[in-house]
Amino acid sequence: MFNKTTLPNGIRIVTESLLHSQVVSVGVWIDVGSRDEHDLNNGSAHFVEHMLFKGTKNRTAQNIAREFDVLGGSANAFTTRENTCLHATVLDSNLPKLVELFADLLGNSLFADEEIERERQVILQEINMVEDMPDDHIHDLFAGLLWPKHPLGKTILGSHEIVSAMDSKKLQEYVQKYYTADKIVIAAAGKVDHDDFVSLWQNGFEKFGQESGPVLERNEAPLLPASSKIYTKPLEQAHILLGTYGLSVVDADRFEYMLLNVILGGNMSSRLFQEIREKRGLAYSIYSYIDSYSDCGYLAIYLGVDKASVNESLSLIASEISTLQNTVVPEEELLNTKNFVKSGMFLSMENMEAIMTRIARNEIYFGKYISLEEVVDSIDHVTGKDILRLADKIFGRQELTFAGLGPLEKAGIDWKS
Repeated sequence: MFNKTTLPNGIRIVTESLLHSQVVSVGVWIDVGSRDEHDLNNGSAHFVEHMLFKGTKNRTAQNIAREFDVLGGSANAFTTRENTCLHATVLDSNLPKLVELFADLLGNSLFADEEIERERQVILQEINMVEDMPDDHIHDLFAGLLWPKHPLGKTILGSHEIVSAMDSKKLQEYVQKYYTADKIVIAAAGKVDHDDFVSLWQNGFEKFGQESGPVLERNEAPLLPASSKIYTKPLEQAHILLGTYGLSVVDADRFEYMLLNVILGGNMSSRLFQEIREKRGLAYSIYSYIDSYSDCGYLAIYLGVDKASVNESLSLIASEISTLQNTVVPEEELLNTKNFVKSGMFLSMENMEAIMTRIARNEIYFGKYISLEEVVDSIDHVTGKDILRLADKIFGRQELTFAGLGPLEKAGIDWKS
């Protein structure tokens, strides 16, 4: 059973009670991420996320770590381009302790200078790690080509220079400006009584965000002409990412979009995987994916391939895109794709954290509960002609943006989208 309560200060609390479970998954979602930054504070949201675990007025960093361990289950946090989330899954009997701990982290974190300096080194190593992993780094490089002067084109972690200059005052100013009650959704799924859960948060958060200012509007992401860039690096393999602007999280065509991506390169029976890896053995890793935000998004294709096979692979990708634009997807292929997507959804509903994430994201992006039955019905109504229309809309607008990382030279790349 789903329930929702909005506290007097604007914090929204949503729960899905599943009494057969013995655990409860809790997530504190703040609708703040790296797109809510500028050139001089890029990486702030991620740095703040780290610092929330590094000491409060009531607990040291070591105490916080020990308490999470004693609670058992799992606990973590993450930052995306639009959200920050603290989450944990515990036995239902430990729920009051978990809520009190989360409330302390969000309301009383100290941002002490010595802890900031320690965590700065951790984040700098995290940045180095990503830059040393080309199959990860290529995604940041690609976003920078899509949105070169917009926060969505910046990395979530920030740059070495900006992170090195972060201090307590800057981080606390960021929290005061963006961590406001209107941006917070608290979600729980599992063995949880909604009214009791709300009461726990009222005690810890009744004054939170009362002095917050008006909601800060995000800058609209522009649609720019396609671009391409080669980042030459002495690697064994060439890493390619190509794609174009797609749909937002809330777009009316989001279900067609999801199915289109799976057909193109979203699973092992997808066209790109079968054509490039299984039939020809050109690449170990080939897939497509969608990255959607509140008002925009993109669809991209990743390829890790030997330098000598780049152009052949790109030609095959272009051919598969052209087929999607000009030929209706066969009924059997579409049915198999729908079954794949729906099976994944049903399986995820066995996981309390997945359920918690679903209801939180629905509240953040749609402002309401969306049942799994409603989603399944929308997927079932998608037709082959719908996929054809959307493929032409997405891929027919312009050439694809292209990023290449590895032992490559621009003159040697033959790409025609």
